[in-house]
Order: sequence, then C-alpha cells, then structure tokens
Amino acid sequence: MSPDAVAATGFIVLFALMLLRVPVGMAMGLVGVSGYAYLVGATPALKMVGQTSMRTVTDYTFGVIPMFLLMGALVSASGVSRELFRAANTCFGHLRGGLGFATVVACGGFAAISGSSVATAATFATVAYPEMRRFGYPQSFSTGVIAAGGTLGAMLPPSTVLTVYGIITQQDIGKLFVAGILPGLLAMCMYVVTIFLIGRLRPGFLPEGEARPWRERLLGLREVWAPLTLFAFVIGGLYGGFFTPTEAGGVGASGAFILGIVRGKLDREKILSSLLQATRTAAAVFTVLIGALLFGYFLTITQTPQKITGFLTGLGVGPYGVLALIMVMYIILGCLMDSMAMVILTVPIIFPVVTGLGFDPIWFGVIIVMTVELGLIHPPVGMNVFVIKSVVKDVTFSTIFAGVIPFILTDILRLIILIAFPMIALYLPSRM
Repeated sequence: MSPDAVAATGFIVLFALMLLRVPVGMAMGLVGVSGYAYLVGATPALKMVGQTSMRTVTDYTFGVIPMFLLMGALVSASGVSRELFRAANTCFGHLRGGLGFATVVACGGFAAISGSSVATAATFATVAYPEMRRFGYPQSFSTGVIAAGGTLGAMLPPSTVLTVYGIITQQDIGKLFVAGILPGLLAMCMYVVTIFLIGRLRPGFLPEGEARPWRERLLGLREVWAPLTLFAFVIGGLYGGFFTPTEAGGVGASGAFILGIVRGKLDREKILSSLLQATRTAAAVFTVLIGALLFGYFLTITQTPQKITGFLTGLGVGPYGVLALIMVMYIILGCLMDSMAMVILTVPIIFPVVTGLGFDPIWFGVIIVMTVELGLIHPPVGMNVFVIKSVVKDVTFSTIFAGVIPFILTDILRLIILIAFPMIALYLPSRM
C-alpha cells in the first residue's frame, strides 16, 4: 500500500479501536507502532517504543504534569472546594440565582488550583448541587451551572490540557498558563451574565436567598486566603520569571501540602489518598502521551500533516476560513471524543496548518482549549455531563443537557470574541 493508504487505514483502525473501548493511549500506540513497522520495519518500530517511553517518563519538562496533579489532589483533599463555595455563597447567595453565581465563582477558584475540569465538575456536583436543590433551584439549572463551571478547569492555570498542548507543540508552558487567565476570567464573567439574564427573563425560575450583612460577607472571605495565596504564589512566580513551569508545579504541590498540614486539613490517610490519586492520573496521562508520540512518528513518515496543510491552505477560503473549518471539526469531535484524546490526536496534524497561516501558537492553544471546553458539555457525549450524572443519580442526561444549552451559546459567543480580539489572550504573555 502507498503511505497515504496506510495513513487512512491507520485512522480507520484507530477509531474502530476507540469504539471498542480500547484506551486511547493504547489504541494510538498500537496503530502507530504497527503502521511504522509496516513502512519501515519491525526492528526500528520496537526500538522506537523503548526510546519514546523512556524519554517521555524521564524528561524534566514532563515533570510539570504529576506535580500539578498532586497539587490539585492535595487541595481537593483539604476541603478547599467547600470553603470556596461557602465564601461565594455568603457574597452572592442573596441575589436571584445567587447560588449559581456562587457556583461559577467557586468553580473558577477551585479550577485555578486543580487544573482539571472533570475533577471540578465531580467535586461541585457533591458540594453545590445539594445546596441549590435545598433552596429550590431546578435540576436542569443546578446541573447545567456545575457542568459549565467545571469547564473552567481546562482554561484557568494550571491547566492539564494547556500543559499537554505546550509539550506537543514545544511552546512555553508558562506563557500558555498566563495566556489562559484573562479568557478564563472572561468565561466566569460571561457565565455570571448568563445566569443574570436567565433570572431576568424567567423571574419565577430562580429563587432569591436571604441577604446577609456586609460584616458577615467580609468575614466569609477569610476562608479563601489559602487557595488565593497558593494561586498567587505559583502564577506570580511564573509570570515574574522566578519559576519554570516544572519548578512551579513542585512549589505548588509543596505549598498545598504545607497549607493543608498547617491548617489541620490533611491527615495521613488523605495524604496517601492524594498521592495515589495523582499517581494514577499521571500514569493515565503519560500513557496517552506516549501513545500520541508513537502515532505522531507514524504520521510523520506518511507526511500526513504536510499533505493536510497543503490541502487546507489550497482551498482558497483564507486564513480565517480555514480556522473556521478547524473549529467546526473540533466541535464535531468534541461530541464524540474525550477532550485530552482530541487534543493529543489532532494537534500534531493541525498545528503546522495554523502556524503556516500565520496565527500565533500561544493564542491558538487558548482557542483549542476553549473549543475543548465546549466539547466537555456539548451533546451527545459531554464528559462533564457524564461525570455529574455519575454523582447525581436522580437526574437524567436530557435534564442536564437542557441546563447547559444557555452556557453552550455563551461559549460560542466567547469563542467568537477571542478570535476577533486575540490580544485578550496575548496581552499578559507579551508582558512576560
């Protein structure tokens, strides 16, 4: 077979394996090694497996992943999510839809130190959902807000998806983290505006809470000093050039551990559980990374990225027309695939196209993550929706998807804004 036929067969086999529930990393690795062996030979393919695996797990740069995962696990075990929600509820709970505001703000705060959308959605399905239901919020709205708020973990630093994007494309991870701050804050603000509009357009849909005195609101903010200190220290060190991303991960994990011990929130059992959780998640991420690298080598020798670049740039629709096609592709894939798998599978192919069109790679990383966020709540898959359903047993998928529709529209509008005004993402990195 020709290299083009081998590449096409590889993609067909890859998607078939994924439909058969073969883990994504294993599927990509198997197809990559098999295709490489067919075109080059079995011996070079087997050597490539050993060299790629060893180089990936021993690379200093890749150490940023387990460190930030450990920081997120320690913070989660320390009960920070409940503290953030209580503080946000004290400030906003009296407004119409105030618990929705509190959930979005608390999700943003938790996402900024956990880096995981799925973990944020799962945590607040436990923390915020019972409170909203107790105060009379509809099921659809309650689950929709949590699903949308969970997506902030993909944008606000430290983001696992941005980290993997930086590793694949060899971009500065510190700049990618900083680039996600303003778009992440924009997402929070637009979600809050969406909830406000829902409350205005449907006055009887969302309840109002009891107003609290300003003294109580200010006292409630004392509970968030620990996560704010940790976030400011880690991101401030990155922005100021005091830490590399890997060092920032180590500092963040150490800071989360020290704060948890000093505040009496971590015991031996929680520490061991956090270490085990971070190890399992890191192992899963590294498995996918190794599989993606093996699949990438296979694509390289078939020259698939170069051919796709030539095809897209030759369509005559202009740079933004090509970008629009790429975004549509990501939205469709987001309905079918896990976000991490989507990024790892497509970025090696799409990235040469984007840079060839003259788009900034840091800005495009933020665009990809925003589109991945949309996939996390977009039907028919929506990873955050499945996570919430697994935690909240008495709600149907259709109810959750009905609740996220306003936030999907908000995400599409935000994507258009960021494409029209790229400096929203590039301003802070340009100041580093």
